[in-house]
Amino acid sequence: MTETLSKSIAGTTGENTTIPSSAAQPRARKKVKPDSPAGQAPKRPGLILATILVGYFMALLDGSIVNVALPSIHEKLHASGAGLQMVAAGYIIAYAVLLVTGARLGRILGHERLFKAGLAGFTIASLACGMAQNTGELVTFRVIQGVTAAVMLPQVLSLIQQTFQGEARAKAMSAWTAVLASGIVVGQVLGGVLVTANLFGWSWRPVFLVNVPIGVVLWLAAHKTLPSVRPQNSAANNKVDLAGVLTLSPTILALVVPLVLGHDEHWPVWGWIMLAATLPLLGVFLAVERRVAARGSSPILPGRVLRMPGIKPSLILIFLVMVVYAGNLFATAIHLQGALGFSALRTGLAFAPCALTFGLVSYYWRKIPAHLIRRLAVVGLLIAVAAMAAQIPMFKDGGYGGAWFYVDQLVFGLGVGLGNAPTMTLALLNVPVSDAADASGTLATNAQLAQVVGIATLGTLYLSVAPGHAVHAAGHAMAVLSVAAVAVTLVAVGFAHHLHRHDKRQRLMAAAAAATAA
Repeated sequence: MTETLSKSIAGTTGENTTIPSSAAQPRARKKVKPDSPAGQAPKRPGLILATILVGYFMALLDGSIVNVALPSIHEKLHASGAGLQMVAAGYIIAYAVLLVTGARLGRILGHERLFKAGLAGFTIASLACGMAQNTGELVTFRVIQGVTAAVMLPQVLSLIQQTFQGEARAKAMSAWTAVLASGIVVGQVLGGVLVTANLFGWSWRPVFLVNVPIGVVLWLAAHKTLPSVRPQNSAANNKVDLAGVLTLSPTILALVVPLVLGHDEHWPVWGWIMLAATLPLLGVFLAVERRVAARGSSPILPGRVLRMPGIKPSLILIFLVMVVYAGNLFATAIHLQGALGFSALRTGLAFAPCALTFGLVSYYWRKIPAHLIRRLAVVGLLIAVAAMAAQIPMFKDGGYGGAWFYVDQLVFGLGVGLGNAPTMTLALLNVPVSDAADASGTLATNAQLAQVVGIATLGTLYLSVAPGHAVHAAGHAMAVLSVAAVAVTLVAVGFAHHLHRHDKRQRLMAAAAAATAA
């Protein structure tokens, strides 16, 4: 960061930052056009924020709420292991592939329009998921759900930035971060409650149908309250990077599909061919993006965003953390229900301690003294490493640790929250508001793709080491998974340390420049 981190957190980085402060006013205000919502206080700001964050939360929940419903889906629809993984991952695959495009469409057509359109589509897709009659239909509608979520979710951060000012924006951003952090875990808790309740004898279906009445109410609220924001069209930004979408999509699919289906299909040759094609396809995508940028258009992966200080290591760090987080939750949910015989409710509630600490840390981390904030990511990830290492003796002999498991979940949520939330927020500090949609879309795409990879890799590792659901074999599989998760998180610690050293160098350079100027 260009000044001391304490000043950055306090919001003295100026008008062009995406994370303004509750502690200080910007140093200079730009003139705002009269028709811009940024030039006046929003009407009913609490309702606006509640509407967009509940919509955001609902879509995030659907990335994980289905996890504890998988055994019921397997029983009622006779889904295979690969089918279950596609039910879980199909949503996130579509979401990850199209998220940046959704952000760009919001810039072109208007963020409030895209939010309402995505919310309507998401509600209809949720109804279709709840009425699916077989695995194929459910997977198809889950993909459509992911597409509509990719239209809706990128608009939330842009609406916050364009609607709120000063301290109100800082509070809204903290709420957004907490929702982003806790949505996955709360989804598993709520999924357990809904499956166990077995409303109207519908088994797993309320996991999706619950979105319908909520979605209708939110759409009506959005129609009444969301401010109309004039699209930010320009010669460089008024087009969707179709070439980028068409080359990025097969790249992601080539990586994820064989990881998801490989175990159940006994690792066929086509799967290895697809994996081998991932790197060449990535090269094609990067070449296409360079050509798009050279023509003066705006690529789906904006180079100017990636060149901003600290963005690349932050992306890698967030990716590694979310791989471990999502993969561990997915495998643990299957293990508790499939091998240890937990009910859906008990399984969902098992993750409540993790949700509690993750959400609280993500909302309140800014209150920690600035000189400690710089070290939060390293300390938090080391705490997460300790929590995952503690899982090894808990699971390896076929048990789960009893009360210590819940303590461990509490500590795991604390560590991952400390590692992820500050990194996500600080990565956006030096991003101009004009680039906020692309930057937030890139970060969110990175995090969602990491979840896909986590579910695919760690989920496959668990299923491969634990054939069937024999308790001791499954316990050994969880121990092996925990070792792998520890190793990946230690790599993330290395990137967190690099970010800390980078920030320290930036602060020293800024101090030297200030001294020279004086």
